[in-house]
Amino acid sequence: MDIRKVKKLIELLEASDVAEIEIKEGEEAVRISRTSTIAPAAIQYQAAPPVVAAPAPVSNPAPVAKEAEAPAASGANKGNAIQSPMVGTFYRSPSPSSPPFVEVGTHVKVGDVVCIVEAMKMMNQIEADHAGIVEAILVEDGEPVEFDQPLITIV
Repeated sequence: MDIRKVKKLIELLEASDVAEIEIKEGEEAVRISRTSTIAPAAIQYQAAPPVVAAPAPVSNPAPVAKEAEAPAASGANKGNAIQSPMVGTFYRSPSPSSPPFVEVGTHVKVGDVVCIVEAMKMMNQIEADHAGIVEAILVEDGEPVEFDQPLITIV
């Protein structure tokens, strides 16, 4: 829910005789109450857990898993991996029809966007923290990632 909507609801509550209001939009809900003795309006925001789409089935999953594990271990040892700053879903391009930000062999500079991690329906652009050439992309497009998980290695 947009923060501007929440602020508008607070203003409407203050201007009326209503003591409490609760609004639901889809899976999100906001409850605003002025019965609290601590503050004139106490806000409780509840967000549903993010829905993670299952990755597309792969016809030969065993080799893909082995390929992803080997570079991840080598990239983590070299200390040149770009790591995920959050839990979310990894995307190589800004949209499904767009080309990837980087490919193996692409030269990147500090600050270049190399991928996106979606968290709670927010698309977070991940930038290169050092210059070099992309050695490996350690995560498949659309795959869930963990905090500090290596995503891309740069040499």
